[in-house]
Amino acid sequence: MAAEEHAAQGLTAGEYIGHHLTHLQNKHMVGIVDFSVFNLDTVFWAISVGVIGCLLLWLGARRATSGVPGRLQAAVELLIEMVDAQAKSIVHNAQSRKFVAPLALTVFVWIFLMNAMDLLPVDLIPLIWEVLFTANGGDAHHAYMRVVPTADLSAAMGLSVSVLIISLYYCIKIKGLGGWLHELFTAPFGNHFLLYPFNFAMQMIEYVAKTVSHGMRLFGNMYAGELIFLLIALMGGAISLSFTGIALSIGHVIAGTVWAIFHILIITLQAFVFMMLTLVYVGQAHDHH
Repeated sequence: MAAEEHAAQGLTAGEYIGHHLTHLQNKHMVGIVDFSVFNLDTVFWAISVGVIGCLLLWLGARRATSGVPGRLQAAVELLIEMVDAQAKSIVHNAQSRKFVAPLALTVFVWIFLMNAMDLLPVDLIPLIWEVLFTANGGDAHHAYMRVVPTADLSAAMGLSVSVLIISLYYCIKIKGLGGWLHELFTAPFGNHFLLYPFNFAMQMIEYVAKTVSHGMRLFGNMYAGELIFLLIALMGGAISLSFTGIALSIGHVIAGTVWAIFHILIITLQAFVFMMLTLVYVGQAHDHH
């Protein structure tokens, strides 16, 4: 385990976890204000698993037959049918579903694959990156690499803000700009000029609350899962011939296996919840108050 190597280098448990929770960044300062801080590892892995997801769906479509489906085709068909059924039950506008249903499918597959990066050994890819980084003259202490994009708040909130933008687009498309603005000032308390400020404030609070909770729910669960995997990895770094060391080693294997199995449910559930909330928010944009 790389956790053992870090322990051999004299890193404390806090330093080990801190190193693994630090992003590979590219900073550009404009004057005295940092206008752009990019988590390069988040961008790289998000795009990479997105490409993999598109490739898997493309292969499933390309190999589709009218006869007995193969395992990949059957899995893709089940996934599409599940998403389509959910979309029909929430978004009743057939024209909108032509875009919303594929969007929901993309959201589910992409987030599932990004979440699934948490199932890789926590030290595997960071160790490979550290070897490559130091081989090119870099300092191992600055070889940062996080591989779970959804455990990055900027990625999770970026996804939720994207859903907000799509919801606003459908609000205007379905209700018209005037109709949507009218709704902002007349719902939920009623169409009276004295109530306009309260209606508008409640609408803004609702939009902000939905967007923040949408992203924070995904981020919080995946960040916690990543942290637990790091704590389990630390147990493997305490291997020794003593009774405590042997017990920790056995516990490391058992805890890692149990948490990984349980985490499969978490990563799937979080992808499904994010997809369902996306459908719900877009469906609400079609409703008139």
